[in-house]
Amino acid sequence: MNDLIRNIDKLHTTKMGTDRIKRNLGIETDDVVTWCKEKILDENVLIERLGKNWYATVRGYKITVNAHSFTIITAHTVK
Repeated sequence: MNDLIRNIDKLHTTKMGTDRIKRNLGIETDDVVTWCKEKILDENVLIERLGKNWYATVRGYKITVNAHSFTIITAHTVK
């Protein structure tokens, strides 16, 4: 188990992060943190750490999380 999974309850984002994630993914939920947690905990997720960030890729989405603060920075669809 990696640090991202061990610290899943510390995940959070900012108002700007929420707006950015919703816009990038075209999702309507107001609770993007829970949405991202569900994706990160998916059994098919690929999690890798590159530098200061964690990257979780699953089911056509890539979620970027700061490795120190556990802030969800952004999310994108994977082509």
